[in-house]
Amino acid sequence: MKRLLAILLVTIITTNSKAQMVESYVQEGEFGIGIGVAHYFGDLNTRAGLNKPKFSAGAFFRKQFGNYIGLKIAANYAQLGYSDIYSQNETQKRRNLSFNSNIWELSVSGDFNFFKFYPGISGFTYTPYVSLGVGVFSYDPYAYLANQKYFLRPIGTEGQGSSAYPDRKPYSSMAVCFPIALGFKYNLNEKTNMFIEAGYRFTNTDYLDDVSNTYAPDAFSPLPNGQLSVGQLLSDRSYETGTPIGIKGRQRGNSTQKDGYVIAQVGISFNLSSYKCPTP
Repeated sequence: MKRLLAILLVTIITTNSKAQMVESYVQEGEFGIGIGVAHYFGDLNTRAGLNKPKFSAGAFFRKQFGNYIGLKIAANYAQLGYSDIYSQNETQKRRNLSFNSNIWELSVSGDFNFFKFYPGISGFTYTPYVSLGVGVFSYDPYAYLANQKYFLRPIGTEGQGSSAYPDRKPYSSMAVCFPIALGFKYNLNEKTNMFIEAGYRFTNTDYLDDVSNTYAPDAFSPLPNGQLSVGQLLSDRSYETGTPIGIKGRQRGNSTQKDGYVIAQVGISFNLSSYKCPTP
């Protein structure tokens, strides 16, 4: 009986002590860095293939408001690119377009922890979380022709900026994104966490890949020597796979759907915390 009372007393003291630790700990926030991959989805990747991931890296600061809600400011860099040669669709293979682009992104997101998270306190050292936000990013698609790099936006491959297509204005190198992400973080010690996060970016542009509308062959003029200009060669590259298909008005992309991209990273973060006196 005495032994049972002693065990019960120790349990009560331990539980009370743990409760006081939880109550006195305040997680102010965290900052961290991550590294991983990025992938593009759009007019060149219409079937959501995940076969060409590229490098990504980022950093963030999260301000915590209570146990569950946080506000995150994040900066990310990502490399995106794709080519019609990876498509299973024969028409796309004939089209033979490709692009690469560097993405610089700045976003603000609201985060929600599914569990209470108290670094360094047993039983509260991990949580899945979800985030939703808005951001801006820069992009500038480019392609290679005869091993030479050409930025596609100033060329106007679909007649943007041409007098033959006054309604087609050059697209901006900046766009808006709406990140939605799912993550999981685990506390390694009182100061340090590790995390894994994957998020899709909906965007308000269809020119991430420089492909959106119809072919516009009359927007370009041949060179003085009669050879095709760079604009002609980059706007319709089907000549590399057979007879050119870039007839005026023929669909080149799908302008009804915007492009998007995914960023997935693993990383490490560092806690910012304070302490308050527990309630008597």
